[in-house]
Amino acid sequence: KKDIPAANFIIHEIHCSRNLDVCRYCGDSIPRSEMKNHIESEHVQVTCKCRMKMENHLLKDHEVSVCPLRPALCQYCDIQLPFNKLQDHEVYCGARTETCGGCGHNIMVKDLKEHPQVCG
Repeated sequence: KKDIPAANFIIHEIHCSRNLDVCRYCGDSIPRSEMKNHIESEHVQVTCKCRMKMENHLLKDHEVSVCPLRPALCQYCDIQLPFNKLQDHEVYCGARTETCGGCGHNIMVKDLKEHPQVCG
C-alpha cells in the first residue's frame, strides 16, 4: 500500500481492479493469477502433530512457541523431550544427587548452582 499521485490514480485503480483481488481470509491484495496458490499455501487447514487444527501459515509459530509437543531441553541433564513432559521430568531429574567434591555431601542436582555459596 503506497501513496499514488493524483494524476495516476485512475490508471492505478483500473490496473488494480483488473489484476488484483482481496483475499477473503486475510484481506491482503493478491494478484488474481496467484490467488488460488495463496489460499492453498497460506489458508489451507492443517493438523499439527498435537492434533490442533490451524491455517498453514500459523503452523510454524505454533510449533515453536505453543505446541505442547515442541522440543524442550531439561535444565539439569540437557536431554530433549516434549514440552508437556518437561516439568515432570525436571522434578525427577533435579531430585537426583551428586557428591560435592568440596564437602563430600550428596547434593540434589537442582541445588548444585547455589551449593558453592554454602559449601563448607
